[in-house]
Amino acid sequence: MATYDLVVIGSGPSGQRAAVSAVKKGKRVALVEMRSVVGGVCINTGTIPSKTMREAVLHLSGYNYRSIYGMNYRVKEKITMSDLAFRVQHVIKTEIDVTEAQLSRNGVDVMTGLASFEDSTHVRVVGMNGSNVLEAANIVIAVGTKPADTAKVPINGRTIINSDQVLELQTLPKTLIVVGGGVIGVEYTCMFSALGVRVTLVEKRPKLLEFADQEIVEALSYHLRDSRVTMRLNEEVESVEELGGAVVANLESKKKLSGDALLYAVGRQGNIDELNLPAAGIEADSRGRVPVDKDFRTKIPHIFAVGDVIGFPSLASVSMEQGRIAAERAFGETTVQSNPSFYPYGIYTIPEISFIGKTEEQLTEEDVPYEVGVAYYREIARGQIRGDTTGRLKLIFHRETREILGVHIIGEGAAELVHIGQAVMVLKGTVDYFINTVFNYPTLAECYKAAAFNGVNRLARY
Repeated sequence: MATYDLVVIGSGPSGQRAAVSAVKKGKRVALVEMRSVVGGVCINTGTIPSKTMREAVLHLSGYNYRSIYGMNYRVKEKITMSDLAFRVQHVIKTEIDVTEAQLSRNGVDVMTGLASFEDSTHVRVVGMNGSNVLEAANIVIAVGTKPADTAKVPINGRTIINSDQVLELQTLPKTLIVVGGGVIGVEYTCMFSALGVRVTLVEKRPKLLEFADQEIVEALSYHLRDSRVTMRLNEEVESVEELGGAVVANLESKKKLSGDALLYAVGRQGNIDELNLPAAGIEADSRGRVPVDKDFRTKIPHIFAVGDVIGFPSLASVSMEQGRIAAERAFGETTVQSNPSFYPYGIYTIPEISFIGKTEEQLTEEDVPYEVGVAYYREIARGQIRGDTTGRLKLIFHRETREILGVHIIGEGAAELVHIGQAVMVLKGTVDYFINTVFNYPTLAECYKAAAFNGVNRLARY
């Protein structure tokens, strides 16, 4: 039996960061991964594959340049699933190599096998070469999530798939039903519609992406409809069946939808089935999420949980930070802090969405006096050069203190552009910073200056 200062279960972004942070403190660390390769869901089936597929879609379809070269412009006329998978597999392999090198360079003991608790300080690892027990002074649970399932939708991995199986489609469908209007469902809806697939999106809520600024979501919804996506909101699937080579989704409203394939993307659940959490004195909720406090401790003080397995916001970037903080807390470091109110969100739809801070809806509910400034890509030279004339950047600032309260962007490069606003917000900057700052020309960053002038000019009217 080997003894460690820290045992990390799961090698995704949160587990990797926790392991490396602990090693940097001179601790002996073991990292257990159930797959034969490291990286977790993020690298192997989730974030990296989906975002790489998006880039492949944008490139091969010529989507970003249709406004310049015409609607029929394409880099490749007949795009196949193999074309998309080729680029994805290349990036996955590279990311796995990078992660393995980092863990090896830092001296983390990586073990392949299925981990389960024997008690609160002992973890059994069962792998190809047998099993062994690890004793740990501290443990970090970073097992991530898996696609949620339901008896209503019989996943078969061929024509009825979940989000982990998208690249396993043998052919690009001509028609696709996507069930779930959350981040994953909407991202894949955008990708397939950009390829010319007729997509029907089914969502039981009245709006898509309810946590985002609704003006931005409305802009996205317009683009989806303009891409011939049919949205069935306030609808829920009652059953799914295969009939005559087609997939039929029967809705509770008695409507029937037919497509070549169906993607079920209604949430994810904690990947905890094999962990034997009760042996450690820990319980998860009905969706497999492990409750933690602000320091990511479970009810057992020396056991932490981080990443998607603890629930919202389920962002790789945030998971990394959670892993780092958990490792610091495990060894008595309390000075390291992170402010969730300054976490940026990136949604890789087409066009891209990114935001930080409060939405108009939240500020209205909180009775905060605010003003809005908007800049449109079509009025910025860089927007015309890039061929993106649909994007916009929205600044929200306090009417009296002029402090930046939120930045909301839709358009290509949004997830990069938002970090300028993030830096200003973290430093308690005001809208005047953007007015008095010179940005390179031509760049999309100029949107900040244009939006600032737009907002301040509105103040001048009163």
